[in-house]
Amino acid sequence: MSVLSSIAALLGSVVLLIGGNALVAVTTPLRARIDGFPELTIGLLGSAYFAGMLAGTLVAPAIIRRGGHIRAFAAFVALAVASVVLMPILVSPAAWLAFRALTGFVFAGLYAVIEAWINARASNANRGALYALYQIANFGASAAGQLALKPLGPGGFPPFAVAAALMAMAIVPMAMTSVEPPAQPRSVRPRLLWLIRAAPIACLAALAAGAANGASTSLAPIFALGVGMTPDNAPIFTAAIVVGSALGVFPFGALSDRVDRRLVMAVVMLAGAGLELALSRTSAPGWPMILLGFLIGLTTYSLYTLAVSLANDGASPHDLIFISVGLLFIYCVAAIVSPAVASVLMRDFGPQALFVQNAVAHVAIAALALWKVVAEPGPRSRIVS
Repeated sequence: MSVLSSIAALLGSVVLLIGGNALVAVTTPLRARIDGFPELTIGLLGSAYFAGMLAGTLVAPAIIRRGGHIRAFAAFVALAVASVVLMPILVSPAAWLAFRALTGFVFAGLYAVIEAWINARASNANRGALYALYQIANFGASAAGQLALKPLGPGGFPPFAVAAALMAMAIVPMAMTSVEPPAQPRSVRPRLLWLIRAAPIACLAALAAGAANGASTSLAPIFALGVGMTPDNAPIFTAAIVVGSALGVFPFGALSDRVDRRLVMAVVMLAGAGLELALSRTSAPGWPMILLGFLIGLTTYSLYTLAVSLANDGASPHDLIFISVGLLFIYCVAAIVSPAVASVLMRDFGPQALFVQNAVAHVAIAALALWKVVAEPGPRSRIVS
């Protein structure tokens, strides 16, 4: 059996899951505004999702160890479906904050299963390419899920019903696969400090990715409006970033399978930072700005793929879950904090401050990766349990 066929069912489930999650994610703030939720609550809905995900990274190993990867996957999906279908029935700020936190919680577990499965089937020679295929499925499904809102509309039950149906169908490919799941974790104790000591550059890269991606995802539309784009054209700018992200992860992930991942990380992030600084100096909306957004997605959004691949090089099968949830935990911490910091900077220094902040994060991780290449030349270090 080829490596690709061994994760085909998994990728099918990813497309359905992420498509449904993206649909409900874009519907939630729009429907909350229609229903008159306070502005602060609308903002907190995003924070609640990442806070739930943060909690999920701590609990997921215990659930996976108890039920195994496939049964844990099914349990997580069932909870995700419940959290979505109840939203249009219980329309209140408190209920929706709880539902978004629950969705984030279960998606932390789903990501842990998915990433551990991929890394269990990969080797150091193809890990970056395989993880990039997963990210392409992720980004592509995310874009499709967001676009599905246009015919459905944010009002009423349909978008929530379609999102829940997509998530529920994600159980089918996983339930019918004949591929053996990864080894279950030996323990359920959090091992964040072990991961930081074993893979410091990967952890710092996950932190930088969470800071930049969290701020950009939350505030890129506000940046577009702030520099003069109309509300109708602002989604073109954000979609350009997503399309660039989907196209960039595979070539850079595959390149890192052949060249020191740290060096690839440094060069690509320096290029991305230069593009972000160029965008921060762009004051006129139009196709040049959209092109810069595409190129920023093409380069900088490969950072998390490179971080995960670097951290998993040489890891024991029993460590894969801890690496996945540990990096996701670090990513979520940064993704929760960075939008608040960026919003203050944008208020005080203008909308361009968003991409200046992101450029600083990417230059910092590039400098650290280059320093590590110089300090520890030769083969990449391996994680040892």
